Amino acid sequence: MSEASCPDWRVRRATPGDARALALVGAATFLESFAGVIDGDAIVAHCDKQHSVATYERYLAGGASAWIAEAAPGAAPVGYALLTRPELAQAGDGDVELKRIYLLSRFHGSGIAPALMDAALAAAGDAERLLLGVYNGNARAIAFYRKHGFSVIGERRFSVGAESYDDFVLARPIRSEIRT
Repeated sequence: MSEASCPDWRVRRATPGDARALALVGAATFLESFAGVIDGDAIVAHCDKQHSVATYERYLAGGASAWIAEAAPGAAPVGYALLTRPELAQAGDGDVELKRIYLLSRFHGSGIAPALMDAALAAAGDAERLLLGVYNGNARAIAFYRKHGFSVIGERRFSVGAESYDDFVLARPIRSEIRT
């Protein structure tokens, strides 16, 4: 699925020219999700590094795939999904990672998040599994992932600033082996 839409939004394949919009949405959603959970200075420093325009340019130049959600009218960026080679310890041959699937909370329940997930799943079609990491205190995200066929396969520590947080590592089978 390269593009999905409804009268109020659309999801389309991101291009290298979208790195700035991806960085903006990444930083905004990270701040929105973790303000009051993580130290503010650590959030700012994390976003400066992990959600910089250069970071997204590197992802896209390195073979990552991304889809951006835009609100109508005006095509303002409100969410995205980013599919990369896995960096998780639990990854095996043939796995891909849903590095990020972010959506501004105002658009939760709009159908955008499932459209972003559908785009990522379609692109991961030849993979064995789709993996992701999620903060273990993010019940809403975990419920969304479970609804889309993910289950916990492990844990990891995720550092932001001087603090570390517990994440779940989730996986969803993509390709079923045919046994004869």
